[in-house]
Amino acid sequence: MTLYDELIARGLIAQVTNEEEIKSMINEGKATFYIGFDPTADSLHVGHFMALCLMKRLQQAGNRPIALIGGGTAMIGDPSGRTDMRSMMTRETIQHNCECFKKQMERFIEFGEGKAMMVNNADWLMDLNYVEVLREVGACFSVNNMLRAECYKQRMEKGLSFLEFNYMIMQSYDFYHLYKTYGCNMQFGGNDQWSNMLGGTELIRRKLGKDAHAMTITLLLNSEGKKMGKTASGAVWLDPNKTKPYDFFQYWRNIDDADVLKCIRMLTFLPLEQINEMDAWEGSQLNRAKEILAYELTKLVHGEEEALKAQDTARQVFSQGGVSENMPSTVLTSDQFRDGKIAVADLLVAGGLAPSKGEAKRLIQQGGIMVNDAKVTDFGAALTAEDFAEGVIVKKGKKVYHRFTVAE
Repeated sequence: MTLYDELIARGLIAQVTNEEEIKSMINEGKATFYIGFDPTADSLHVGHFMALCLMKRLQQAGNRPIALIGGGTAMIGDPSGRTDMRSMMTRETIQHNCECFKKQMERFIEFGEGKAMMVNNADWLMDLNYVEVLREVGACFSVNNMLRAECYKQRMEKGLSFLEFNYMIMQSYDFYHLYKTYGCNMQFGGNDQWSNMLGGTELIRRKLGKDAHAMTITLLLNSEGKKMGKTASGAVWLDPNKTKPYDFFQYWRNIDDADVLKCIRMLTFLPLEQINEMDAWEGSQLNRAKEILAYELTKLVHGEEEALKAQDTARQVFSQGGVSENMPSTVLTSDQFRDGKIAVADLLVAGGLAPSKGEAKRLIQQGGIMVNDAKVTDFGAALTAEDFAEGVIVKKGKKVYHRFTVAE
């Protein structure tokens, strides 16, 4: 099976500009490609995870990755997938975030001479002269076409600032610069980046008379169509100081049954033959599949030692009926309460016991949840802050226990 065929079989490819050309390039290891990462936080998160895995797969096949850190584009903010404008960050914060990204990426990608590169678009964007940019590339962009782009259409109702309107031009200029400087002939990105990526290929065609290519990666969505990698308490980070390896393990261990095999295909490096055999698994076998997923992804992000430790802790907690000093716990904050209450369903999502409120509803209505030894069957059930005075212990099924407390 070729690399391109494997990407299709794993469900990773969403859109491509020229399938035959892209197929030939990546199968023969002739692609110099880039993926952009805007440093909007001091850690990568699960949303970046699939892109990192794709870079690893392509590099293993002989292609050359360029990890582009958006130190310049982060000064503007990407409107894609947003209903409001991103907050502005200082240059010092952006630089700090860039340094954090590189350390995490080195777990996935091999950097060095003739290998992967890391570049920061601040190195060329920050020195551009506005009038010169208008003269050089302004005529290559149709405002009519830009307004039809999905990344802008969804913002028109609430208002799209001219600041954000420039983002497509900046991202397109990145591709143009990388093509001229490093021979970068392909760009990969999330499915929500398609319009921006086409802007880059068109700019290269019009300015240089050359063909460059783009491919989007399928977004990581759960069975309800929502982006994975978020809990009620926030994003699932790759930094162990922001999301502990055990909590990272537990996030994947507790995903919905309908999502586990899709995630194994997309995110792990297990052979497809082994994964295909799991298609017939059901019931308790899916719990085994979730454990495999959690272990493989924790090993990728945090290393084998941490993955084994998280797996052993989970098994110890479950085998002891959950009540032990190693019981997983979540500290709630006051802003997670509404009118002094928090719904049990929200509690399950916050602790990673359910990947979504839909799954939490199913667990509650099927009688699979107990709170302090009392079964909860009402989806509308809620707890007050006073209920957490001595901590609340939630039991999921027969063996999964989780302790909740409230920050003082």
